[in-house]
Amino acid sequence: MKTSDIKILHIDSNHPLLWEQLELAGFQNETDFTSTKQEVEAKIENYHGIVIRSRFKIDKTFLDKAINLKFIARVGAGLESIDCDYAIAKGIDLIAAPEGNANAVGEHALGMLLSLFNNLNKANNEVKSGQWKREANRGYELEGKTVGIIGYGNMGKSFAKKLSGFDTKVLCYDILPNIGDANATQVTLTELQEQADVLSLHTPWTSETDKMVNADFISKFKKPFWLINTARGNSVVTDDLVGALNSGKVKGAGLDVLEYEKLSFETLFEDEKPKAFEYLLHAENVLLSPHIAGWTFESHQKLAQTIVDKIKRTFDQV
Repeated sequence: MKTSDIKILHIDSNHPLLWEQLELAGFQNETDFTSTKQEVEAKIENYHGIVIRSRFKIDKTFLDKAINLKFIARVGAGLESIDCDYAIAKGIDLIAAPEGNANAVGEHALGMLLSLFNNLNKANNEVKSGQWKREANRGYELEGKTVGIIGYGNMGKSFAKKLSGFDTKVLCYDILPNIGDANATQVTLTELQEQADVLSLHTPWTSETDKMVNADFISKFKKPFWLINTARGNSVVTDDLVGALNSGKVKGAGLDVLEYEKLSFETLFEDEKPKAFEYLLHAENVLLSPHIAGWTFESHQKLAQTIVDKIKRTFDQV
């Protein structure tokens, strides 16, 4: 199939190079940023590819109508908004770009950790309000600490690489065997829980990771620890995290993602704020950011470039 015969529908805005390079390669590009899911379903049979972020779920109903679809490209790391098994069964290629924002996520996780260790967010707010509290903001050093990473793919490896410049011990746990490297020693989950001073999550959202960090999981850590989550909000039970923050079992948390996020990651919720979230909003040892760990100017371009390259390779257009 020639690229000039391939029609691609873009349903989310992305870096302009994605459109430009696909056009230069001969693909036919079309956009639709406003139609409902049902309206897109009504015309998806006319397209061979679709480029998405997280606007709506690509489910069985959608895929059954996409009778000519050859690929789905998500400009991001995860594919949880797609019914992957059903798409693969229909012979549709799934394309993601976890390489594109791995560096950004690694830097963000490190930034959150250093801010928590040194009370930077709290101290900043105090000084700006006229308070000069030195002893109350005495911090911790990374030197000598053990950092446990769960999920040692692109994101986990990036974070471990950043930590290699510090005198830390880095452990990793992953469902895949033999993926430890010079930056992290692979261990069992039990070993990680016995040794870690810091836990950083870099896992996709799956049935195995959904609500993974709950009260039972937290209780198995031998030492009080700091938690960093730049992965998916649904991996952490917020109520249980708040309980652990109150008890001191979790010394502080840096959360770029929350279980209250909508699937699109663009909003939290329209209803009344849960009590656990209210606690996070006011806790001095909690640092929050709006799902921006991989959201840099550089990653915006890298993600788009990665998707372009993979689409072109799919059609043998290097």
